[in-house]
Amino acid sequence: MTFESTYTYQFDTAVYKGAVTFPTQLFINGEFVNPVNKGTIDLTNPATCKAIARISVGDREDIELAAQAARAAFKEHWGLKVPGAARSKLLHKLADLVDANADQIAALEALNVGKTFHAAKAQDLPITSSVLRYYAGWADKIQGKNIQTTPDKIGFTRHEPIGVVGVIVPWNFPLSTLIMKLAPALACGNTIVAKPSEFTPLSALFLCTLIREAGFPRGVVNIVAGYGDTAGQAVGESMIIDKVAFTGSTLTGRKIMEAAAKSNLKKISLELGGKSPSIIFDDADIDQAVKWAINGIFMNQGELCVAGSRIYVQAGIYDDFLQKFTESAQCLSVGDPFSPGTFQGPQISERQFERVMGYIKSGQEEGATLRLGGERHGTEGYFIQPTVFTECTPNMKIVQEEIFGPVAAIMKFSAEEEVIEQANNTTYGLACSVYTKDINRAMRVASNIEAGTAWVNFTNWPDLGLPVGGFKQSGAGKDLGEDALENYTNIKAVHINIGIKI
Repeated sequence: MTFESTYTYQFDTAVYKGAVTFPTQLFINGEFVNPVNKGTIDLTNPATCKAIARISVGDREDIELAAQAARAAFKEHWGLKVPGAARSKLLHKLADLVDANADQIAALEALNVGKTFHAAKAQDLPITSSVLRYYAGWADKIQGKNIQTTPDKIGFTRHEPIGVVGVIVPWNFPLSTLIMKLAPALACGNTIVAKPSEFTPLSALFLCTLIREAGFPRGVVNIVAGYGDTAGQAVGESMIIDKVAFTGSTLTGRKIMEAAAKSNLKKISLELGGKSPSIIFDDADIDQAVKWAINGIFMNQGELCVAGSRIYVQAGIYDDFLQKFTESAQCLSVGDPFSPGTFQGPQISERQFERVMGYIKSGQEEGATLRLGGERHGTEGYFIQPTVFTECTPNMKIVQEEIFGPVAAIMKFSAEEEVIEQANNTTYGLACSVYTKDINRAMRVASNIEAGTAWVNFTNWPDLGLPVGGFKQSGAGKDLGEDALENYTNIKAVHINIGIKI
């Protein structure tokens, strides 16, 4: 493919028809620019394996240029120089622009990521604009405390912006994950250097046009697409960037921590992998539990960190649940993300396709029973059949490791204490879900599962006011809610002498 500074893709599908134009360059200091080393990458439609467009990718030099622009903006026309009300107004404007362009952005997400157009438009885009508005509401409420320590001294705290925030986001929810970090960081007065995944940068590049249209000052938001081992590593190692907010694998999270420690000891927040348990007790509403569990593992092709991939079912309803779950999984429509009835699209790439298929092979080799699926779906694209394993044991790879694909492991349990122990037998601690009509049991089990989020009688349903983040090797720090603001401010203690003499 040839490189063009802007690219127009013509959609002619059952759910969306129209042309979407997006920039293909880096966005630094309010301008679209070519990378220093002229690097490019060809993007692929995972549903067809065909090329979409050629875009620019940045290296270390481009990250440093973006960081310098962000630092200058922070010092000159952002940070404490702009009142919270003004920052709020810009975030509200950006939210309005996201809503106004929802169809175009959803089309890009479906094309680039492989998620269904319906899911992108009905779920991802409303979350994206809502997060912007939520933190727009916080922008003029970043407050400290006034503390009367003694009659002769006054003390108070200030929550000040950190400075330049590096943001690195994955390919499964490209825009909404970016906004979950960008919105609170901007609300607190920080400037941004963001690196979207090299696989799925289109919605982030489109966002750059909206950021400029909304009126954000030059250099406040900079977006540099690039590879993780070059541009991403440069974000972690930069001496200009003061903090990194990262969502991705635990392996890469370790590299971010190491780079932060070896550079300027920058602050970090990490939202990492998961192996979330869904625990279904005998007294649960079995039909609802089946529907939620199906959504919990097969939503977004299973490519979500909170996927309920370990499903524990109490013995009394195990057979009934397994039959209904299998029948429901068998009825899921897998195919074209732009088809109205499609539930599950393709995996993001050939590499991810092969990774998931490798786990399916491992499950069979280690003795699990393949009850459903386990094969490629169709002959074109990276589609995998919804897959269900039973007769799984705790040490199997499909039970212990994050697969990031449409693969469920269903296991039987007898007692509450037993299932809590099994659920906690993991290095991860991101989320869990509990299904029961007994509120005492629900509270007891939710309290005893080592996870940052516990859903009761549903799953995968974020709330803007509640934080998201993991325990153990699932990360540190929180996204969403008031708690996320702590990621993006430094607390300064101010002491005022009103009567102490020496």
